[in-house]
Amino acid sequence: MTAHRTADLGFARLDLDRKERTGTPEVVYAAGKTPAQTVACLAALHESGARLAWATRVDDATAAAVRERWPDALVDAEARCAFVGELPQPTGEVLVLTAGTSDGAVAAEVAATLAASGVGCRRVDDVGVAGVHRVLAVAPEMAAADAVVVVAGMDGALPSVVAGLTDRLVIAVPTSVGYGAAFEGLAALLTMLTACAPGVLVVNIDNGFGAGVAAARIVQTVTHR
Repeated sequence: MTAHRTADLGFARLDLDRKERTGTPEVVYAAGKTPAQTVACLAALHESGARLAWATRVDDATAAAVRERWPDALVDAEARCAFVGELPQPTGEVLVLTAGTSDGAVAAEVAATLAASGVGCRRVDDVGVAGVHRVLAVAPEMAAADAVVVVAGMDGALPSVVAGLTDRLVIAVPTSVGYGAAFEGLAALLTMLTACAPGVLVVNIDNGFGAGVAAARIVQTVTHR
């Protein structure tokens, strides 16, 4: 069995060979970690030879700590992501749609994940089903994309509508946006899981990172043929 490189930091064991095995490197989930722990993880990944080390769910204190350690680090406040190193040149294109402005933070995490994965992204916001003509207007962008990520809260109906308009794979991301009966994204999640239109894959509530990785792998599979 092949030995795998691991960085043991005491509080975390980092998988240094994940990118070689899966195409996606170990990424630091900063929620639940102190700023110092997140910085230590990023440093270990970067010093292992990774051209880019990144963290998700970065709060203000952690962002400040990252900038203090690496003044040239890229911190995306909307996406809550921090990057140390160089972003790769993008190939392909994923279309990221949001139902409304309130879904923007999750969509930003999708876009940041795509950028870190070396995949191009076009984002179109506020095309929810309350004004279905707005969805129809972006049909040409859907046709031009390699995959479509749809980020929606409230009733979560947008992915099914999009999947009825395109032959591209639709990755649906429910968000915790909505009034009481939305149950912090559960209603949108269940709607997306029971979508009438086929060709909809669903990730967990607010999981922009997971959606971005999935879309990136689709593009990379197509471009590596």
